[in-house]
Amino acid sequence: MNAALRKALAASRLTEIDVAAHLGVDPKTVRRWLSGQRPYPRHRWALADLLQTEEDTLWPPRSQEGEARAPASEHVQRVYAHRWQVPREVWWDLFSSAEQEIGILVYSGLFLADDAGILELLDSRARAGVSVRILLGNPEYSQVRQRGEEEGIGDALAARVRNALALFHPLAESDGIEIRTHSTILYNSVYLTEKRILVNQHTYGIPAAKSPVVEIDRTLSPKMAQTYTRSFDLTWIAANQFY
Repeated sequence: MNAALRKALAASRLTEIDVAAHLGVDPKTVRRWLSGQRPYPRHRWALADLLQTEEDTLWPPRSQEGEARAPASEHVQRVYAHRWQVPREVWWDLFSSAEQEIGILVYSGLFLADDAGILELLDSRARAGVSVRILLGNPEYSQVRQRGEEEGIGDALAARVRNALALFHPLAESDGIEIRTHSTILYNSVYLTEKRILVNQHTYGIPAAKSPVVEIDRTLSPKMAQTYTRSFDLTWIAANQFY
């Protein structure tokens, strides 16, 4: 628990909802910070300004030892053991920070399609001039059925893809957003912007939500990033327009 942060909120007479509204995050994210999770630097700075205190007061230097060991390697900035462990804040920060492009390559991506806030964010980024490309699996193709069988869920994956297509469909009406369906065998799902890439590994027999996710900084690891952007572009070229 972050006692210093709780004390600062109480002194400022601000609630979790107040902080969430000021910083543009979900109240659940603020609760995670109060429980001890360390915010991203930009949120730490904004929170310190909001509470009119120093960052080191809320997060003492000694608590930065774990952060000092980051990135995870020369090429990978962060690794999550499972996709479900990636905080919503990470997805939000990935897409909201995009200034040029957003790319989503998945079979269904239902966890995003089912999030009304994320859909609104994608629409708002497109209206701000960001190119948004979304690639979903074609539920009628054998590749989707095969992946469903590998995961032990049969036709459930194709059903998830259909649900995702229905939820993403309104975005197709927005200028700057294009949705296509692909028939590619995916070895990983790719979520990219011009700054960062999140790669969700596809492990045989294991659902994507339970498989690892790695985060790549495109500036620090351009060659590795190019591998995944090239894969995205090849899939995009061969995909079909979705209406």
